[in-house]
Amino acid sequence: MIRSVVRGFGAALPKQVVTNRDLEARVDTTDEWIVQRTGIRQRYIAGEGETTASLGEAAARAALDRAGLTPADIDVIILATSTPDNTFPASAVNIQARLGMHHGAAFDMQAVCSGFVYAMATADAYIRGGLARRVLVIGAETFSRIIDWNDRTTCVLFGDGAGALVLEAGEGDGTTADRGILTSHLRSDGAHREKLYVDGGPSTTGTVGHLRMEGREVFKHAVGMITDVIEQAFDATGTTADDIDWLVPHQANRRIIDGSAKKLGIPPEKVVITVDLHGNTSAASIPLALNEAASDGRIKQGDLVLLEAMGGGFTWGSVLLRW
Repeated sequence: MIRSVVRGFGAALPKQVVTNRDLEARVDTTDEWIVQRTGIRQRYIAGEGETTASLGEAAARAALDRAGLTPADIDVIILATSTPDNTFPASAVNIQARLGMHHGAAFDMQAVCSGFVYAMATADAYIRGGLARRVLVIGAETFSRIIDWNDRTTCVLFGDGAGALVLEAGEGDGTTADRGILTSHLRSDGAHREKLYVDGGPSTTGTVGHLRMEGREVFKHAVGMITDVIEQAFDATGTTADDIDWLVPHQANRRIIDGSAKKLGIPPEKVVITVDLHGNTSAASIPLALNEAASDGRIKQGDLVLLEAMGGGFTWGSVLLRW
């Protein structure tokens, strides 16, 4: 059986760090309020010349370097983002050009905070279907560009950054002992659009718009939706929470992460948390967290790693893989 195996990983962050104390001078909020309700202590904000594509390129190069590969070795680039550099062309194509890659295919995938999980599942389908041998999967966002900085309920939550994985075709025996992606499960329900959306777009207002969120409603739905797709992953593979070495969730809110882990029976010491460092970086949050935990030696080859995310739409999904 062909499996999609992680060959390399990397990340990139903007130069500017914005702490909660910095935000106190800008909006009516406090460090204590932000930490208590979200777990966020700081975030990175893109400055002049830093874009989704430039951050994505830097993360991609880091992943390629760690994999010992070059852009010539990549067949497909999939970029998960909700904040592209332009309406078109796709920012993935921009990254492709920045990498000096003139072959293969590149495209964007938009599923908001679930984007990286969706991109991983898509890359896995390409590899298992024989359409690609190596896929560069990137999550990159500059959410600071669509935030209403006068809305204290949302501007404290989000940050910018990028992370990337190189997935490569590998041979497996068809068991859960195989390295690579073992199963993925994707869901969406457009009935919840008004709970988390951007109030602009080319076809409606002709503007970029700003992010709008009903925080309590998102929180109310998040834990149940996340555990739903995780239980599907367990059922598909015959695994349980006890088998998981690491849960790497979308880094939206510490309370959502803690609630989901508790409901699933995954102990806190097995949960990778970076929301305190990066804030909510949407599609970039999972690869940024993977980079942190793999770089510092927590995630090791052979570990069973569970990824999960929920985002606007609503969209949600899970990926279970052996590192």
